[in-house]
Amino acid sequence: MTGVVLALPAERAETLAGELELAGVAVIARLPPAQAARLVAHAEELRDAEALLIPAERAWLSPALRGACDRAGVRILTLGDGPAAARLAHRHGLRAPLPSSASGWQVADALHDGDPDGDEARGKPPTAAASPHRLIAVWGPHGAPGRSTVAVQLAALLAAPDRGVALVDADTHAPALALMLGLTDDGPGIAAACRRAELGLLDGAELSRLSRPAESSGGTVDVLVGINRPSRWPELSAARLHAALEACRRWSAVTLVDVAASLEADEEISSDLDGPRRNAATLTALRSADRIVAVAAADPLGIARFVRGYAELRAEVGDVPVTVAVNKVRPGPLGIDARGQIRRALDRFSGIHDVRFLPYDRRALDAAALHARPVPEVAGRSAFTAAVRSLAAALLRDERSPGTRRERRLGAAAATA
Repeated sequence: MTGVVLALPAERAETLAGELELAGVAVIARLPPAQAARLVAHAEELRDAEALLIPAERAWLSPALRGACDRAGVRILTLGDGPAAARLAHRHGLRAPLPSSASGWQVADALHDGDPDGDEARGKPPTAAASPHRLIAVWGPHGAPGRSTVAVQLAALLAAPDRGVALVDADTHAPALALMLGLTDDGPGIAAACRRAELGLLDGAELSRLSRPAESSGGTVDVLVGINRPSRWPELSAARLHAALEACRRWSAVTLVDVAASLEADEEISSDLDGPRRNAATLTALRSADRIVAVAAADPLGIARFVRGYAELRAEVGDVPVTVAVNKVRPGPLGIDARGQIRRALDRFSGIHDVRFLPYDRRALDAAALHARPVPEVAGRSAFTAAVRSLAAALLRDERSPGTRRERRLGAAAATA
């Protein structure tokens, strides 16, 4: 778990500490900004921390403090508004300050962004070691926002001759990937993979046998189709699915997992028996993911459902990075400046600032449904394809090197010592 030291006014630190705990970030210590200077002499207080959060003010942020944090392998994150705060952070070689009113989720996201002292900041391309196999879950609230549609398009656009892509249907309520891609769902798929994983017999060769190939212009997508009857959901238990997804992670460079909307664990309230849980597949995939793509529908009801569901999602996954994609964007339900209205609503109610928009391109989507093919294969120049291609590129750029940031920073310091 990520650990931080808060050098903030007491009231602000109290509020932020609670939000950070919910986001899976441990608050190791809290102290007033005026006492931050003591960290220079008592660096042991930073021993278990990965970051120090402090106001971007000249009185508290000093070269001595920055040097102590560098020696301890601790990042400095600042809070501040206006050009003066930005200039001070830049002068100390720090990233731009977060807003003074930043929520715990925003701080957690900043903690899990790329290391500003890494190769990317120096303009160097990531090395092979910095590109581990990744597992990306695609989630969205109730109301058909387009989870499966987005998952299929991302898989088609991420596939490449030198990059294997797996697409897993882990939806225990309404699996749809086989139908969308014109594949039969009466053969082996994720259920069979789960059974083999439980026995410790699931490896790359077995996954290749159980999957169905879906050809795209970029390369082949290996699809593990979902259950063909809703009553088979007990086959996707938490332990089985976790083992299967870990095998997929080792097998494919990128694994995309389509999950259901429900995040509730109502069975645990009505029964204390250790039995199967229908929503366990969704929760297991989300907790196992390196990144989550959260899909919202661009209409008033869809945004309201997303805001409620996003709070539950964050409570479940903690500090797992989340990319928000708003689907079916069109002026009809929202009037003029639909994107601006959505941005303001998500910012106000969920503290979400980075939003990806996917336009409602009905002609392209209808053609894809007619031919049971991904949209890029039948409408490669459509606005929808261009938007999803941008989202896919952003997911690839967001790859992080293995190990914690603290380990990487200390390793870099040792290498240059």
